[in-house]
Amino acid sequence: MADSRERSKTGEDEPQGAVGGDDVNDERIMEQGAIVLRGYVIERISAENPGRHLAPEDLGGRPNEQEDHQVKNMVQQLLLIADDMNRNAELQHLINRVQVNCAQDVFFSVAREIFADGINWGRVVSLFHLAYKLIYKALTQNHLESIKMVINWVIQFIRENVSTWIRQQGGWEAVISTVSHWRTVSLVAAVAFVTVMVYWRKTR
Repeated sequence: MADSRERSKTGEDEPQGAVGGDDVNDERIMEQGAIVLRGYVIERISAENPGRHLAPEDLGGRPNEQEDHQVKNMVQQLLLIADDMNRNAELQHLINRVQVNCAQDVFFSVAREIFADGINWGRVVSLFHLAYKLIYKALTQNHLESIKMVINWVIQFIRENVSTWIRQQGGWEAVISTVSHWRTVSLVAAVAFVTVMVYWRKTR
């Protein structure tokens, strides 16, 4: 489902990608989504703190899962979308107020607000970005038990709310063809995420 509000602001529709077929099933989407999420978190933490090494196994993954060229490409495209969000000072300030040990219902409430007006790749990246920030805090505050929990929350939310949309786009690979579009509207996604975090903070 495209976000009509964002389309009206940007004056263009989001590229829809290929229509999902039998080869783009929910099981594959969830498996690939977990791998891409772990890759996103690993790359962001490496950029934030080059001295801290995080392996896929630390996030519940397999040792060599990030070596696949296609996975690397998808992760890089998501990182490009996230660049402008990461430069937004207000966004970073609000994210930094999120507690590592937040309850699952709080996390899901925030996630639902992110996608309240529709689904697009920018909002998927916002969800990944929230997970990355919580995991980084868990690492630095020695709450290691929270790391896989956050990963599982994201995967569960995607399974229940986003996987059908991703399948309709043609799978996670579709993000590669839409990254140029999202470089032009990532600020809109950042503003939407700031709004969500304000809402979350007020309801704490």
